[in-house]
Amino acid sequence: MSIYAVKTTASQERTVADMIMNREESSVHAALAPDSLTSYVMVEAEDASVFDRILDEIPHARGLVEGESSIVEVEHFLSPKPDVEGIAEGDIVELIAGPFKGEKAQVQRIDESKDQVTVELYEATVPIPVTVRGDQIRVLDSEDR
Repeated sequence: MSIYAVKTTASQERTVADMIMNREESSVHAALAPDSLTSYVMVEAEDASVFDRILDEIPHARGLVEGESSIVEVEHFLSPKPDVEGIAEGDIVELIAGPFKGEKAQVQRIDESKDQVTVELYEATVPIPVTVRGDQIRVLDSEDR
């Protein structure tokens, strides 16, 4: 069993992956359309011959990339990246959701296990630590850069 890359039209990766799986081919086991990989769908199949039959009938599928991959080469697409990755203590961030939306703050503490960040609001007269989820902030200025 191998992983094959199917070239697709841009922004149609999920559609192509769904159509491949909806065909219910016995030799196709899974299809993956990772957000970080544009114009390609990774398909787990027993051999490449199944694609000769199905790719002509699937709109937005442009063809099969020659060669095959192993699960080791694509497993980094399978585990989600934590929202707090790339954020460091001291970074200047903007809150993009919640009651403090639009406020600027400085990162005080990062809890990677809970995917949360504790920030201190800039414009507040009294410094108040606020804990928010990692997906509720956007880095404006990093001390590393």
